[in-house]
Amino acid sequence: MTQPLRVLGVGAGYFSQFQYLGWRNIADAECVAIVNRDQAKARAMADRHGVAQVLGDLDAALDALKPDLVDIITPPETHRAFVAKTIARGIPTICQKPFGTSYADAVAITELAERAKVPLIVHENFRWQPWYREARQLIEAGRLGTLHSAAFRLRPGDGQGPLAYLDRQPYFQQMPKFLVRETAIHWIDTFRFLMGEIVAVYAGLRRINPIIAGEDAGYIVFDYAGGATGLLDGNRLNDHVAANPRRTMGEGWIEGSAGVLRLDGDGRLWWKPHQQPEVPHAYDRGPDETWGGGACERLQRHVVAHFASGAPVENTARAYLANLRVQEAVYRSAASHCRIELASFDPLAPEAPGAAPA
Repeated sequence: MTQPLRVLGVGAGYFSQFQYLGWRNIADAECVAIVNRDQAKARAMADRHGVAQVLGDLDAALDALKPDLVDIITPPETHRAFVAKTIARGIPTICQKPFGTSYADAVAITELAERAKVPLIVHENFRWQPWYREARQLIEAGRLGTLHSAAFRLRPGDGQGPLAYLDRQPYFQQMPKFLVRETAIHWIDTFRFLMGEIVAVYAGLRRINPIIAGEDAGYIVFDYAGGATGLLDGNRLNDHVAANPRRTMGEGWIEGSAGVLRLDGDGRLWWKPHQQPEVPHAYDRGPDETWGGGACERLQRHVVAHFASGAPVENTARAYLANLRVQEAVYRSAASHCRIELASFDPLAPEAPGAAPA
């Protein structure tokens, strides 16, 4: 690739700042414009990140600028229409998560891109956080031995009281399915990245803060094809020990026959060989001033490298459907109080009565 990849950003909400920062930092890419209905909001974002143009209409922007890549950073209800516009013009696209409004919607969007043979990638950046990339390298090197369990204790501490989430993402209060669809989906993907494919789930979900519409706490147990188990113990009301509770959003453990790898709230990794003292594991935790140790930029660099060299890309829309299938199984388990086997699970089958969390 001799010229920078010309990227068109769509959206100027809270989280988009981290993606525009990522594009600004990548020499082989240039964000040429931001499209947003609120052009004043987009202009402020563009000025902050060195983007030259702001436009209010996606069709006009696509036809005038003819970008090499579109980064859709908008709510799920816009995804199908926006992806249809980019795919119709043959433009590779990154789409924010939650991906689509439902599993069926995500399948339809994925099939639209596949029929047109246009690359579609989901912006799932947690697996790109440096602590998880380092953990994956240690696992692949055999450092942990045979894996038998993974656990994460999710405690971002931003969900208490009537003002919960209003300072960043106020629509969280109105999501009918919240903890799993918005947050736990990150660990569904990351646990699959680290531990392998999920074959069964068992979940209990509940709502603690009465002012929100969806669930904000729960336990989810995962069984993996290799025989290991996983546990996500999550609530968004309490915090954890960290200078910035949002850096990792909690604490994690990966256990194997050779020892335990622990993630603390500051993104540090600790290695405890079996029956020996725990010691720090030194690695590059990424920058402090942006989201997740620079996870957005890491994902974006991976995508740019794909278009430059043809290297395989992670988190294609088709691959991401596996995460959404597990997500639907989690909700079905919570509604039915039953363990759900993924081999026989149909996420498009009707849910049993009483499926909403208490």
